[in-house]
Amino acid sequence: MEALDAVGLALRAVLGITMIAHGYNHWRGPGGLAGTARWFKGLGLRPARLHALASVLVEFAAGGALLVGLLTPLAAGAVVGIMVVAGLAAHRRNGFFVFKEGYEYVLLIAVVCVCLAAAGPGRVSLDHALGIVLDGRAGAAIAVVAGLGGGLGLLAASWRPSREHTEV
Repeated sequence: MEALDAVGLALRAVLGITMIAHGYNHWRGPGGLAGTARWFKGLGLRPARLHALASVLVEFAAGGALLVGLLTPLAAGAVVGIMVVAGLAAHRRNGFFVFKEGYEYVLLIAVVCVCLAAAGPGRVSLDHALGIVLDGRAGAAIAVVAGLGGGLGLLAASWRPSREHTEV
């Protein structure tokens, strides 16, 4: 296995498992789906239950796709979109550092996903097995456009924060 193949596999594994765990926590963690919906409602995402369920499904799907390396730039873009929503709706007002509930963590995950989309999933992936080649500038562009477009579109359509959530 060449170095870039190992890097692609390692990044996909960590990102994929992280997103699956995140989706599981939104579904079955403390408070379950109802708790996630209450949290989303407090952030101003409407309708909150729909967003809670969608977050679980997208995190599972994107995490699974990253894990097996299927349509990697699209899966990375889905994660970028999740991070855009989380960064703007939940973390931006807290500043940069994660220990202050800031956006450091979500920014790092988003950038790593774009870099993975640019580098490609490696040979140990379904993309490679199926002959799907979407990497380099095209892969990065897909992840950025899908992620920013999806995340900002979702916020424009359904984020209605109270004043306390919009002040910096």
